[in-house]
Amino acid sequence: MKEIAITEFENLKIGQAENVQAGTGCTVLLLGKEGAPAGLDVQGGGPASRESELLKPTAAAGGIHAILLSGGSAFGLDAAGGVMRYLEERNIGFDVGVTKVPLVCQSCLFDLTVADASTRPDAAMAYRACQNAEQGNYRDGNFGAGTGATVGKLLGMDYCMKSGIGSYAIQTGELKVGAIVAVNALGDIYDWQTGRKAAGLLAEDHKTFLDAEQVMLRKTEVVENKFVGNTTLGVILTNAAFDKTRLCKIAGMAHDGYARAIRPVHTTADGDSIYAVSLGTVAADQDVVGALGAQVMATAILRAVQAAKSAYGFPATCDL
Repeated sequence: MKEIAITEFENLKIGQAENVQAGTGCTVLLLGKEGAPAGLDVQGGGPASRESELLKPTAAAGGIHAILLSGGSAFGLDAAGGVMRYLEERNIGFDVGVTKVPLVCQSCLFDLTVADASTRPDAAMAYRACQNAEQGNYRDGNFGAGTGATVGKLLGMDYCMKSGIGSYAIQTGELKVGAIVAVNALGDIYDWQTGRKAAGLLAEDHKTFLDAEQVMLRKTEVVENKFVGNTTLGVILTNAAFDKTRLCKIAGMAHDGYARAIRPVHTTADGDSIYAVSLGTVAADQDVVGALGAQVMATAILRAVQAAKSAYGFPATCDL
């Protein structure tokens, strides 16, 4: 088993665009001219998403043409129109006779409290991300959907840390499995292999950590209106051949990677979502790919906070 770059998958182009001053951005995955089978598993309680119904096993669509991850909360859902325009101009989409309709799924994270709440990813930004995908400008850290990402927000933004977007991929024999994830979590981030905390809820000195899970568990009273300001968005990529039913299961197994690296996770204040995409024809066992998906996802989450830089007054792992 060896590490490979996240860009080493066929039928895939990744592009990013951001507004650094406003603290928001988007990351697009273009899935080839013919599209690709994809599944989705949402385990957080507050998702913002578009065209999710396409990925249910009972829906007619066998594949989609792009996935867009963005900031902006539900306002950011407007950005998918830019991806659709970009693909339609290139004659990519589902043929309806008079045109081709691109099938674009999108999930948004909440970054409105980071810098400028009135500036969100829009169609123009997403179109630019598609253009950037042609040259391949993907980078881990404070880019794309990770531009305004933060973690450790159980006690509010005054005690959180800067996060970002991260990736990790491996190859074993012919099989490739990788993950991209924009980490914008309520909880703390851990190195899943050592158990060491890498980022999260800060103490009063802003140099040491509190344990977000323990802080949460000490307060058992009912909170009716939790702040839904989080959401970790991930994509599992593989060159193994699966239909969307099996990919939905693989995406669900990859949530084990969230649980290994983020604590607490999957709360009502998170919109935690994972897509899984089949980009090739390699024969592989579904459970093996799901188990590898959990591993690469957990490592990609760690890479996201390790690659992040301090911004908007929030310290990053590299500062502590």
